[in-house]
Amino acid sequence: MKVGIIIGSDSDWPVMKSAVEVLKQFGVEPMVTVASAHRTPLKVREIAEGAEQNGINLFIAAAGGAAHLAGVIASYTTLPVIGVPINASPMNGLDSLLATVQMPSGVPVATMAINGAKNAALFAVQILAQADKGLADKMKEYRANLAKEVDVKAERVKAQL
Repeated sequence: MKVGIIIGSDSDWPVMKSAVEVLKQFGVEPMVTVASAHRTPLKVREIAEGAEQNGINLFIAAAGGAAHLAGVIASYTTLPVIGVPINASPMNGLDSLLATVQMPSGVPVATMAINGAKNAALFAVQILAQADKGLADKMKEYRANLAKEVDVKAERVKAQL
């Protein structure tokens, strides 16, 4: 399974590298590219249109400011697209969030929280797990471990009472 990760600028990488780490943890291959919806639109189109023949199963797109990257990708493919708005402007990412989430009817983009790279990767794994039992089992184990971590934290707090 492959996830295409497109970031609008190398300045988005510090946020998005956590998505790559999560995907690798689940054995999903990330394919990372820097391409801009506004500065390199032909490159974005080429990547999106060639995704299926390159084995990409879905996209995660991250951009800040006028964050149209996820929507542009979605306009060129029927593969699922997950958008990650990046906090990269004086508006603290709100502009990116609105640009990513406000897609017109018929061209959906799943939108994560501002700087929500880790959740984007986890959501990608959940989507891919629908067709891969091994991946589904890994996700169930991941969730069980999250619950155990909460129990440990609860005991730690309780011990301080």
